[in-house]
Amino acid sequence: MLGYLARRIVLSVLVVTLIASFLFIVLNTTGDPVILLVPENASPEQFEAVRHSLGLDRPLIVQYGAFLKRLVSGDLGDSWKLQRPVLRILPYYIVNTIRLTMPALALTTILSLSMGILAAARRNSLVDLFATLAATVGNSMPVFWSGILLIMLFAVKLRWLPVGGAAGWKSYIMPVASIGFFMAASLARTTRTSILEVLSADYVRTARSKGLRESVVILKHALRNAALPIITVLGTQLGTLLAGTVVTETVYNWPGIGRLSVEAVMGRDYPLTVGVVVFFAAVFIAVNIAVDLAYAWLDPRIRY
Repeated sequence: MLGYLARRIVLSVLVVTLIASFLFIVLNTTGDPVILLVPENASPEQFEAVRHSLGLDRPLIVQYGAFLKRLVSGDLGDSWKLQRPVLRILPYYIVNTIRLTMPALALTTILSLSMGILAAARRNSLVDLFATLAATVGNSMPVFWSGILLIMLFAVKLRWLPVGGAAGWKSYIMPVASIGFFMAASLARTTRTSILEVLSADYVRTARSKGLRESVVILKHALRNAALPIITVLGTQLGTLLAGTVVTETVYNWPGIGRLSVEAVMGRDYPLTVGVVVFFAAVFIAVNIAVDLAYAWLDPRIRY
């Protein structure tokens, strides 16, 4: 297991480096960021001065060499817009995203597992029909649309909740609900399907023949054996949440890493854009490794 983990870490560093290198080349060959960094009436001399101060007047291969040297040493440079080191900017926005992510993940897990298990246990009943319908509706509603509807109802019309921002516990309710209900829909369908597949297995019939309660059969015997697809979907959703829910943070003006990524790209702030993307890549890779390790814990037959 340790050897497998070491190989995955080495490959992960290589993947992050390749992603950052690809992004560097794309950013530096698709426009001139100096246009957004100087006043509209700036003279050609001012353009050249800014370009020289940022090192953009050097050959691309030289810029790339300097970029790789900083990346290997753990230095992502300074933000061109905010004039601060990228590694000092990211923690604030990452923490805000985590503060939004954890309640949303808890809501997603509780709703999806409850709906999926009840729907599988009472297949073709009204409970199953309601859970399937709710999951279909939730899966069909884009987060930005449900977010706008919540704002119009609870913030504009009823004035119970703030329109956006991250001030006070009330500001969490609408973004957490938007994320939680949307992600719970797909996970509930996966949970229902996975449990239904194992309910016809021999060990489940044996457990029932022993006179065990149906709740014990499902939660103790069926759920763990049906957990691999659930863990896969949940891991993907966790990676998406930790990497920043761009749409939700933009709709609710939440100061998280997702909204920061939009501002960095729109402002053509190359160092900050690279820093955000490197964080995104690291999160997804870390979550994938954690999911793979969870497979071996849930199913002892799996070895690496």
